[in-house]
Amino acid sequence: MNAGLITVSAVLALLALARWALRRGLTPEAQVPEDDPAALGLIGVQTLWLDAPRGRKLFAWYAAAPGAVRAPAVVLMHGWGGHAGHLLQAAVALQRAGFAVLLPEARNHGRSDRDDHSSLPRFAEDLRCALDWLARRPEVDAARLAALGHSVGGAAVLLLAAQGFDGLRAVVSVSSFAHPEQVMRRWLAARHVPYWPLGWLVNRYVESVIGRRFAEIAPEATLPRAQCPVLLVHGRSDSTVPLDDAQQLFARRGSARVQLLIVEGTHEKFDDEPALFDAVQAFLQAHLTDASTGSCAGAHRHVPSNPVRCPTLDSPSPSLQ
Repeated sequence: MNAGLITVSAVLALLALARWALRRGLTPEAQVPEDDPAALGLIGVQTLWLDAPRGRKLFAWYAAAPGAVRAPAVVLMHGWGGHAGHLLQAAVALQRAGFAVLLPEARNHGRSDRDDHSSLPRFAEDLRCALDWLARRPEVDAARLAALGHSVGGAAVLLLAAQGFDGLRAVVSVSSFAHPEQVMRRWLAARHVPYWPLGWLVNRYVESVIGRRFAEIAPEATLPRAQCPVLLVHGRSDSTVPLDDAQQLFARRGSARVQLLIVEGTHEKFDDEPALFDAVQAFLQAHLTDASTGSCAGAHRHVPSNPVRCPTLDSPSPSLQ
């Protein structure tokens, strides 16, 4: 065997290994939560299995708004490698404020079915399935829906807001990144892997797997196209997704109705969660109280001439006191 053939064989073997590693990275290890939603205060919680694309099923917890008829409802989507339990405290606060809440687990996460890979577009697909289910509930007002997502889930709610969904009146994006390319650059730099050419090739391969270009699905591209009001929430000390990402998103919002709330905390934990929940509730109630205002359906949206705004949300660097 000559040296050229050996070299080609080695390169092919390395490419196959890289492809296997990337595929493995796109199917995170599922964490099964041990949280008891009822013990944490969620009233009347039900365990569900929702239909998802490709014949898969999504595990979810659902709790109606106690005593309410035609209540507004919120879907809460976890982040990469997460599960429904990560957003239980937020769900409890929202239910107490009069919202029905649905906490699905994306494919390859928690107890939901496995699939060949996970991605931002697939998070958005699963989120749409959850909203579809909510909109058919008789106790839910299908014209007053909202979505809240964390990290990749936060990017997914922005993608869905740009695509449009009938009845989706507001979204809350928590700890979202601005662009997948930047995420990969940071990940590679932390491991001393040069972006060019290895990092660039990795990103192009990931795009081929998920079937979408990063430039199309990046939050900085989808946020300006959001068809309903958006609240961005970010921790000031977030080391996973730097605060610069949130400020970059806010600066590039274009004509979208976007508010930025910067709070003390990190990527996963905020110092004053009760105050944060109050601000999120105020934002959602301002846009879901009257079904006559616009939604993310896309056409004929009515923008209130004097919308209610949450305290401190319009400043580029506010903090909760």
